[in-house]
Amino acid sequence: MQFEELTEYTKDVQRLSRKYRTLKDDLNTVKKVVQISPAARPPFSFRIDGLGIEDCVIKVKKIASKSFKGKGVNSGFRLVYAYFEEQQKVIFIELYHKSKKASEDRARIKTHFK
Repeated sequence: MQFEELTEYTKDVQRLSRKYRTLKDDLNTVKKVVQISPAARPPFSFRIDGLGIEDCVIKVKKIASKSFKGKGVNSGFRLVYAYFEEQQKVIFIELYHKSKKASEDRARIKTHFK
């Protein structure tokens, strides 16, 4: 499985890493899970439809962090990525904290995958 990151995603990680020191370790764990099972797996992840894009864009809802001691997975991060099954490639699009942002940036997704 090949992993790539959009520039905006890299900036998201850098910005969030300042506050959440364990984020990079947490994301390495997420990469291992995505490598084993990259397709949507409800209730933890689901496909984002209605974008007008043929490729599979998936949103992971429940990413816990060691930085969230005692707060549970519902206080966690949200990760958006595109999965290209034929090429065995995952492109990370966006990472955000649930309490700071209501939903994914659909304009970012459409800009890069139309």
